[in-house]
Amino acid sequence: MDLDLIFKALANPTRRQILAWLKTPEQFLSVEECGDFHRGVCAGQIEKLGQVSQSTMSNHLSVLQQAGLITANKHGQWSYFSRNETLIQHYIEYLQQHL
Repeated sequence: MDLDLIFKALANPTRRQILAWLKTPEQFLSVEECGDFHRGVCAGQIEKLGQVSQSTMSNHLSVLQQAGLITANKHGQWSYFSRNETLIQHYIEYLQQHL
């Protein structure tokens, strides 16, 4: 767990919002658009929610992925993203113990 990368990733409000979308995608996206979310959420759907350019969203997703907060699952030409709940829980425990 690289704390500096996590702190950097969480410093941006858009990236925090992405994590919220991924936590409960059914609150923000329809099952008709995305299926049952078992693969995660498609990058294109996250881009639509964020209302930013593809390159900007790609950068946000990359920062979150480098920090280990999300994981990507390729299916054909599409990338699906999910939260890394194990790392997020370790991070929360670290904060509770050390700060």
